[in-house]
Amino acid sequence: MSTLPTSRTAAQIIGVRPVTLPAADRGTPLQVRVTAPVDGTRLPVIVFAHGFGGSMTSGDPLVDHWTANGFVVVQPTFLDSATLGLSPADPRYPDIWRTRVSDLVRVIDHLDTVLAEVPGLPQRVDVARLAVAGHSWGGQSVSMLLGARVIGPDGLPGEDRTDRRVKAGVLLATPGVSRGDLAPFAQEHFAFMSPDFDGLTTPSIVVAGDHDQSALSTRGPDWFTDVYRYAPGARHLVTLFGGEHSLGGIQDYGSTATTDESPERVDLVRRATTAFLQDALGVDGRAWAELTATPSSAVGRVDSKASGSEATATAQNASE
Repeated sequence: MSTLPTSRTAAQIIGVRPVTLPAADRGTPLQVRVTAPVDGTRLPVIVFAHGFGGSMTSGDPLVDHWTANGFVVVQPTFLDSATLGLSPADPRYPDIWRTRVSDLVRVIDHLDTVLAEVPGLPQRVDVARLAVAGHSWGGQSVSMLLGARVIGPDGLPGEDRTDRRVKAGVLLATPGVSRGDLAPFAQEHFAFMSPDFDGLTTPSIVVAGDHDQSALSTRGPDWFTDVYRYAPGARHLVTLFGGEHSLGGIQDYGSTATTDESPERVDLVRRATTAFLQDALGVDGRAWAELTATPSSAVGRVDSKASGSEATATAQNASE
């Protein structure tokens, strides 16, 4: 068991940014943020991947909650970040999806270096308790470390980037499979959005909004539940009622890009992902059972795979 901060609701956290990792092959050094609770030992680590255009500061509504509950969060800034201003004319642009995965592996390879930027932190971290999480394109990126592969022009799954050091995954509004239903723009510019989830066996939780209609797919919001449907390791699906791509506002506090602002939805995402990770990483074996034992509400639903069948539990609004 980890020794967690004494107060989960008022835990002090500390962050350092940027931590810079050399990366000659990507043409730009990889900048990373690390955020951690001030107290606690044997702390698990989450490597969090932002969505298109985001940065190392994206996802603070989740990051603050995770760190307050005893997790260390490490956030790389990918080449598509608006803070870098990379244009589609840049020769690196077509391979950004591959570079994203390599950046994640680079961060994991150099976790000791990253964590050492916070004095005293390496001695308090259990790097064997490692999870990855990602929102939107970030979900697609981290899914490859969990076992997903991209189907190539020949119709076959491409390179296997599974990283066995990763023990759990959080997939937030993650794009689904391509069955000839990508929008023309996506077919032309995002051919890599053709995942094969058959090899995704690492324990994972999926979060999707039932009003998340993507311009990249001609399908409805169920596109974002494909990873739960097809990936053997996807154990749970959290469906947010009325949730759109921002899942209630998980990307930034007060973001003008949020179209479905809802503190209640954000709270459910926070609690469900935290409980799953605590259970999957051996921090608290009671956390998930306690989450799904709560009374029903209008915020969302949690579906879980159990012995080949589905058991449904409805999670409680945090305000109740």
